[in-house]
Amino acid sequence: MNPQIAQHRPSTVERLRNPMPTDWNIAWLVALAITVLAFVLRVVELTRPSGLVFDETYYAKDAYALLQSGFERNWIEGANEKAIRGDFSGMQESGSFIVHPPLGKWLIALGIQVFGFNAFGFRIPSVIAGCGLLLVVFFLARRLSRSTMVGAIAALLLSMDGLHFTMSRIALLDIFQAFFTVAAVLALVIDRDWFRRKLADHLAAREVPDLNGGYGPIVLWRPWRLVAGLLFAAACATKWNSIYVLAVFSVLSVLWDMGARRLAGAHREAPLSLITDGIVAFFYQVVLAVPVYVLTWWGWLTTSGGYSRDYGANHPDDPVVRVFGTALGSLWNYHREIYGFHTGAGIKEATHVYEAHPAGWLVMARPIGIDAVNDIQPGTEGCLGPDKCLRVITGMGTPALWWLGVFALVAAVLLWVGNRDWRFGVPVLGVASTWLTWFPNAERPLFFFYAIMIIPFTCIAIALCMGALLGRADGPRRWWGAIVVGVAVTLVTLNFAYIFPILTDALLAYPQWLSRMWFQSWI
Repeated sequence: MNPQIAQHRPSTVERLRNPMPTDWNIAWLVALAITVLAFVLRVVELTRPSGLVFDETYYAKDAYALLQSGFERNWIEGANEKAIRGDFSGMQESGSFIVHPPLGKWLIALGIQVFGFNAFGFRIPSVIAGCGLLLVVFFLARRLSRSTMVGAIAALLLSMDGLHFTMSRIALLDIFQAFFTVAAVLALVIDRDWFRRKLADHLAAREVPDLNGGYGPIVLWRPWRLVAGLLFAAACATKWNSIYVLAVFSVLSVLWDMGARRLAGAHREAPLSLITDGIVAFFYQVVLAVPVYVLTWWGWLTTSGGYSRDYGANHPDDPVVRVFGTALGSLWNYHREIYGFHTGAGIKEATHVYEAHPAGWLVMARPIGIDAVNDIQPGTEGCLGPDKCLRVITGMGTPALWWLGVFALVAAVLLWVGNRDWRFGVPVLGVASTWLTWFPNAERPLFFFYAIMIIPFTCIAIALCMGALLGRADGPRRWWGAIVVGVAVTLVTLNFAYIFPILTDALLAYPQWLSRMWFQSWI
């Protein structure tokens, strides 16, 4: 071996440390610039339509009920128009049966508390969560790639996605779930680096090149695992299906620990990490997360009028009630009822005009209509004619981005498995745990807007692949790689601009709308 090459070979400690870029000031400036631009785009005309649209009819009114009584309540038919006018006489005393935990609705309630029960008040929390998700994606992609530019590409692409845009402007739960879930994954990736630095510090303190077959320290205090557990609890307290992401990335994070010990020189002792570090991970990400999840039900637990809240008092012989008391026993029974709703025959037999099988999500086979005003006659409401006009809000992604994402995900799988590059496993498993897990429930109506959980990881996969294409700053393919990346980002931006009117309730002549409906399944 050439001695000069041997001199430049990184030591085990250096490989464990793998420091982040030092351009923190530039990174924050870039991240904030993208976020501010996205915020402005999303907040302009946020109050149009001014009434409750789509499932806002559930979540905005549930949020108001939470503020008033601590639990969701039933409303009379026709209460939407009254509530928008400030008349809440349509809210009944009885507790409403809800099918999702309350945290996302509490976040919507914050906006109502500050700005009132109006379109701005119940939608602004979604704008904030959507912009927060951009920051999370930026720093997750940057950490994975050790490149501020790659982080910027990922966040910029997500900011130009139609589905992200739409879900950031409507009072639904999914944007909050996406924020908490991706943030939890970021926390685990930070923990990966943190644990490796701990092993490096252990070796440096003992002035040894590696563990020499030893197991190394058992690290009980893992602050970033704690953060991940809290965030996963918040995600599951918004919508339950984040539990799949929790399971997949908890296992992956323990495998990362085992890989770190092997790199540090644990050799045959490294698999013990599955037990010791696995127990630590389980404690932070499950044992501590459970009470945090339960706390998000505090309003329901500490009042008496919520749906099924009296179950424990009426069933004192229930084993769960006997062990955990009437409040928690009632909550457990309520969860059984919610689970029964999601898996029961009733929902499996239901149909919906916009239902979309998850097999078509990645190619955006069936977007969803959020709101529509059709048949606006020429000469009315600004419609110039000769064709009729309409206003629509469509829950669709930016086609160029989603279709590019399919190729990027295939490339990411190859680079993860073929090149054994762990970084690509993060977006691949992120997509798998937020997409493939829907297939067992595909007999019930599912909708494309659930894919808001997928697109952040897809954008990260695209950005990582673009980073691999660009190579080193002084590399031979930098110039043509920059051209390819620039063209791709430009196409996504132009495509987003083209579909912008059908995301924002803009007035369009029927032919203009039809020109954006590229496939029959989109109509």
